[in-house]
Amino acid sequence: MDAATRRRRTALFLFMLAAGAGMASWVARTPAVRDGLDVSTGAMGLVLFGLSTGSMAGVTASGPLVRRYGGRTAITVGAALIVTGLLVVAAGTGLALAGGVFCGLALFGGGMGLAEVAFNIEGADVERVIGRPVLPVLHGCFSLGTVVGALLGMAMTALAFPVGWHLTAVSVLVAVAAVVAVRAIPHGTGKEAAGTSGPGGWRGQLTVWRDRRLVLIGVIVLAMAFAEGAANDWLPLLMVDGYEVSATAGSLTFLVFASSMTLGRFAGGPLLERFGPVRVVRISAVVAALGLAVVIVSPSPAMAGAATVLWGLGASLGFPVTVSAAGDHPHHAAARVGAVSTAGYVAFLVGPPALGFLADHIGLRLTMTVVLALLIVASTLAGALARVPHADADADAEPDARDDAEPGAAPVTP
Repeated sequence: MDAATRRRRTALFLFMLAAGAGMASWVARTPAVRDGLDVSTGAMGLVLFGLSTGSMAGVTASGPLVRRYGGRTAITVGAALIVTGLLVVAAGTGLALAGGVFCGLALFGGGMGLAEVAFNIEGADVERVIGRPVLPVLHGCFSLGTVVGALLGMAMTALAFPVGWHLTAVSVLVAVAAVVAVRAIPHGTGKEAAGTSGPGGWRGQLTVWRDRRLVLIGVIVLAMAFAEGAANDWLPLLMVDGYEVSATAGSLTFLVFASSMTLGRFAGGPLLERFGPVRVVRISAVVAALGLAVVIVSPSPAMAGAATVLWGLGASLGFPVTVSAAGDHPHHAAARVGAVSTAGYVAFLVGPPALGFLADHIGLRLTMTVVLALLIVASTLAGALARVPHADADADAEPDARDDAEPGAAPVTP
């Protein structure tokens, strides 16, 4: 690896670390924010739609922005929105304004959508350059950031430190990390890739979904991202409301989940090289489903908290592996990565808040059976992640045999 590529990879790792810390700092304080706003679980779900709305706008705009100006520009704009959003959330929380928190989350979500889709495109490109997995570690840095943010959030919760001041301090740290990271990211990488190999415009972006394999990959990433997003949005409240533990214990449970995600992603590279994406994602989905099932039916909070280890480990590799598989194509790689990333972030950020409305009627624990069903679907479709020989990819056809599929495995059918 040359020095420029190494600096680029390090810059991506650094900013993902900061973004994860920012996200977890918000998640860990959601019980305090809900209490400060004095809203119900369903109303809190509506507030969380601010994050979803902004994220949808961000992921929708990210692909065209990268194609026109390059990944560095998208990341820069995204970082500015992330910092601004955290500051607005801090102010809205301090003033007990649900509308202010909604708007701040919209800005934060827009920044995350812009930056993270661009990061996936950049990370997939680095993978092609060095010939080794990068996206699992890249997302591992995000998860490591969530561990740091969760630890800080747990400490601030235990100390009853004001949420507004906490999030303001986090926004300053994210801003510093963003400035350092953006300087090391080269200009125009995504722009050049899109200009030479990817379809342009909205019509061109939709054409990539004509590939049956990409559709199946999109379903897998939707299910796995939903499992991760559900924990990020609801795990502390699930423990507080479903098991009647303290807010600090709820934050601690999220810390266990985030730590498991981090461990799984940093260990993912060697596992992928040895066993291939099909086996890794299939087993991961089963492990996550097992852990979530225990969380749903457990008679004790201790057992439920321990089961979040399985939930986190199982969900850890779903998103990065599916995004990497989408980019494993001789043509339209940037467009394919952007499309699958968008599908993943839609599930990650839009789906979980919608669970709040269902939870008002049946409770958060039973609501999580929706996530459980999606994990079973992901395990069933994992064969679509098998690497496709480029000769077959050129013809937009699925191969009859895949180089990393299980012995005797049948071709994937929709």
